[in-house]
Amino acid sequence: MLTGKNFIGNTLSSEGEHTFKTFDPVKNKENKWEFKEASGSEIDEAARLATKAFKVYKDFTPSKRAVFLRTIAEEIEGLGDLLIEMYMAESGLPEGRAVGERGRTINQLRAFAILLEEGSWVEASVDTAQPDRMPLPKSDIRKMLLPLGPIAVFGSSNFPLAFSTAGGDTASALAAGCPVIVKSHPMHAGTGELVASAIIKAARKTGMPNGVFSNLNSSGIAVGQTLVMHPGIKAVGFTGSIKGGMALYKMAAERKEPIPVFAEMGSINPVVVLPRAIEEKGDYWAKQYAGSITLGAGQFCTNPGLILGLEGTAFDTFTDKLGRELEEIAPLSMLHPNIQKSYEESMEEVSSQIGTHIVASYEGKLPPNYAQQKVLSVKGEQFLANPNLHQEVFGPFSLVVKCKDASELKSILEHLEGQLTGTVLGEKEELETYGEIVDALTDRVGRIIFNGVPTGVEVCPSMQHGGPFPASTDSRFTSVGVSAIKRWCRPVAFQDWPNELLPPALQNNNPLGIVRLVNGLYTKDQSGPTSKK
Repeated sequence: MLTGKNFIGNTLSSEGEHTFKTFDPVKNKENKWEFKEASGSEIDEAARLATKAFKVYKDFTPSKRAVFLRTIAEEIEGLGDLLIEMYMAESGLPEGRAVGERGRTINQLRAFAILLEEGSWVEASVDTAQPDRMPLPKSDIRKMLLPLGPIAVFGSSNFPLAFSTAGGDTASALAAGCPVIVKSHPMHAGTGELVASAIIKAARKTGMPNGVFSNLNSSGIAVGQTLVMHPGIKAVGFTGSIKGGMALYKMAAERKEPIPVFAEMGSINPVVVLPRAIEEKGDYWAKQYAGSITLGAGQFCTNPGLILGLEGTAFDTFTDKLGRELEEIAPLSMLHPNIQKSYEESMEEVSSQIGTHIVASYEGKLPPNYAQQKVLSVKGEQFLANPNLHQEVFGPFSLVVKCKDASELKSILEHLEGQLTGTVLGEKEELETYGEIVDALTDRVGRIIFNGVPTGVEVCPSMQHGGPFPASTDSRFTSVGVSAIKRWCRPVAFQDWPNELLPPALQNNNPLGIVRLVNGLYTKDQSGPTSKK
């Protein structure tokens, strides 16, 4: 069923000269399928088609775009076991994870369909004219969000479905009215092609313009660079490393027409352990966090890579228990030999820093590409003095920081880089006692958790998956949940425009029946504001 070709709009194409294969990390061997990397002319054609499609697609009704998204979900479901088997062969992740991630991908698409049908996400605002206002008359001004144009989406390594070909970036961009060109991740090109075929099939079934979606294969950075620099691209979605995200960000800023890059990058997701949490439930939290650190071989952007507490007998006991629990968990395969190698190098780099001590390390014999889980500890003053200890170690690793007092803990949080999540373990009464610490943590994160683990990101309207730099390039936006749609839009104001020529969301009688801000009041009224023009 695989062709190894690129989808340039609705057409399969293989003009490029370079080929590559994916890798099965569990079997420790290359997969049999061969893929053709996209050529420069194919990239240019994909962008040309997307630009042409945008002129039509942006004006499709919300309900028509919703049908498209729901049909994509149905077509992905229709791939059945073939998709699950491909996912497992290219990632080393187990069947349960594959099935769960497929469900999340499908649910994301359907959630955006519901959002479109409700319609209020466009943030329509109407301020009617006041021609008799003194000393100057007031014009009729109406504003709403409109789509940016073709979007380049980079598939992520650690989520072959939910953050890749038809993942949150693609689903939200298509919902906004933007065509999408996906730069497929080379580690799961087969999974990407299967999902791309489902999107193309859905596009044909629902009458979408050719070019509303394209999928480009690549084994290196050249395809992505060319895509980001193409003048037809109006924004970029990326999930991955700080190095990769910043390279794209700088490149996009240096274009003749700079464009936004919404990159979700590195995070060590600090966990603050308050005294009563470990006095009353220390064993429980040790077990929970051993599981969170090793979940999916630690290959989650929300992996708890930093655990901070006040030094003393209770925190030492908790740390020791965490280590013992971690050593009991069976190691897992990482996504690719290159990721496993990078994990080993990063772990050794942190382990070599002065003042670090091993709390626990899995010492059993491991198959190729499996991760050796590890926890280290260090004193707070040494952590503060050494920025090398702040780096993300992508894998089943965490660093425990023992702070001499609350003041040192607060100082550490204030000097941390931006993070996706921060967690507080404690009793409700402690939140006020340690209010300055909670405030310091809140200032550095996009999502703050009380008595939980950061792994697991619920896809819902209230989710914020993004944080201060370098967790993401723009902390005002999320890459998870329906609010992710706002990345692909810009506000446009219409002044003194004829009512019948306004977008439906701004017309007097509110034909879409959406919530609007009309003369300062939120309303769904369809009788329409009084025209004073």
